[in-house]
Amino acid sequence: MKTMTLHEFGPPENLRYEEAPDPAPDPGTVLIRVEAAGVHLVDTMLRSGAAGGGPIPLPELPTIPGREVAGRVEAVGSEADAGWIGKRVVVHLGMVPGGYAELAVAKVESLYELPDHVDGVQAVAAIGTGRTTAGILSQAQLTADDVVLVTAAAGGIGSYLVQAARNVGTTVIGLAGGAAKVRLVRDLGAQYAVDYRDPDWVSALQADLGDRAVTVLLDGVGGESGQRAFELLGVGGRVLMFGWSGGGPIQLTTADLMKRGLTATWAIGPKLTPRLRELEKAALEETFSGGWEALTTTFPLSEAAAAHRALESRSTTGKVVLIP
Repeated sequence: MKTMTLHEFGPPENLRYEEAPDPAPDPGTVLIRVEAAGVHLVDTMLRSGAAGGGPIPLPELPTIPGREVAGRVEAVGSEADAGWIGKRVVVHLGMVPGGYAELAVAKVESLYELPDHVDGVQAVAAIGTGRTTAGILSQAQLTADDVVLVTAAAGGIGSYLVQAARNVGTTVIGLAGGAAKVRLVRDLGAQYAVDYRDPDWVSALQADLGDRAVTVLLDGVGGESGQRAFELLGVGGRVLMFGWSGGGPIQLTTADLMKRGLTATWAIGPKLTPRLRELEKAALEETFSGGWEALTTTFPLSEAAAAHRALESRSTTGKVVLIP
């Protein structure tokens, strides 16, 4: 089979497109012919060697990265139901990588069968990025009375959050970088789609909102734009943080919280771990029903290095997916 294999930590070019022996399913596992493999920001950190000590340990080298795959079951190991053979499935591989390949092995208890109308790209987005989004939303408890500001609204999580907020009738503000991404955010249903590259975006947004204040900030960016978004929260507002792709987390103090009666939480990490199966089901149900549709950027498997570069430079839209 063809794979993208990492032999040495470092830049994206260290990912090599090469031949590897076909894996065989172990007891309780299945062999999947991959039709789509998800790329996560964590993958880029692991590839660079910068994620040591984080929630996912650095892998032993050589390794085939990737933990989200969709495809068709070709074979099953002992102790696995042969009825899975021929079925299209999606699965999160967990702590064991191997997704950047034409074939992948997965535990049978982690599989979800795909309906015919859902393609592998949408399924891969839901199983990883979608489950994180579902976890954030379960804590946000959005209502139609909220004014929600989503940073990186054209990204994988951000685009899901915009749709979910739209679906419950909130007033949605989506931040994105550049005119093309702003148009996408507006098409997703955001009443206000804002280009954070415009130095006057805060004052322009305040003028549009009038006497309404932002009640919920959903932030995966941090940095300057996240900080400016944080300052827009009104009295009693709440901020849920889940990343800092903009260079660093929002800086806040207990004085900030007390002065405006704010609440703040880190919305991902250990608190979601016991609920992963539940959150995967929730995200897949939204995808199967058409409630959520992932924005995606696809690359051939052989161009995984280019996919990593694009993701790291924030030039992608939505979920990044490799196609073998």
